[in-house]
Amino acid sequence: MENKSNVLLNEPLALPVRRRALHEAVRLHLGYLLLGLMSLVVTLLAFPMRAMLPRLMSRRIGRRLVSLMTRRYLRFLVLMGACRFDLSELDALRDEPAMVIAPNHPCLLDALMILSRLPGAACVMKAELVNSVFYGAGARLAGYIRNTPLRTMVHLAVDDLQQGSHLLLFPEGTRTTRFPVGSLQGTTGLIAKKAGVPVQTVFIETSSGFLGKGWPLLHAPKMPITYRVRLGKRFDPPQHTARFVSELEQYFQTELAHAQLPGFPVSLPP
Repeated sequence: MENKSNVLLNEPLALPVRRRALHEAVRLHLGYLLLGLMSLVVTLLAFPMRAMLPRLMSRRIGRRLVSLMTRRYLRFLVLMGACRFDLSELDALRDEPAMVIAPNHPCLLDALMILSRLPGAACVMKAELVNSVFYGAGARLAGYIRNTPLRTMVHLAVDDLQQGSHLLLFPEGTRTTRFPVGSLQGTTGLIAKKAGVPVQTVFIETSSGFLGKGWPLLHAPKMPITYRVRLGKRFDPPQHTARFVSELEQYFQTELAHAQLPGFPVSLPP
């Protein structure tokens, strides 16, 4: 009798848990579906624009188009209760001169968050994404840069910076594998040195491991997930690449080890 009564008492608690899990699964799949539809729209627009417009104009329009679509996507995630974002500090960079923007990389949403607020920024992407059928047309329209081969990547990144653009480059080279931050690659310092531009550090903090390295794509997290992006120190153009990367990695380790993510009001991207 006692065991039976315990089961009966637990049933009302089990139902809300199951309902919440169902709602989170629905939000997860809706988010993926909308991302796919937006990528399709960008792809359909990219082909005629690349064919008809001058290269500089198509690149400028492409970057603004990507920024607009990512901003709308993040807004949708907020409205359906999947995420909360505080990206307001990025707005201070919008009218700043050329620089390398160097964030940590906890999840797959990181580039979307930053590009949503910086419509003129270039981005270094994995070659397979730039070459993919799904994302490639939009990435090529925006003039985003493949991460291989290395010499070509550095040359294109320096050229973009010297034209006055911001360059989004994740110093870890991939999503974080060892928290709070993984080993940094030397390309950030090398590009900044060759272009003669500063490196603006950016810290991305989140309440969940969702879409981090090793997270199963179909595993729904507890929602809403909180994301905050804050600006860190801006380093002068480096003189010694290896020394700079060591200093940068130590700075990331120190800042992120003491980072806390307090609650804050929902921020809808404009």
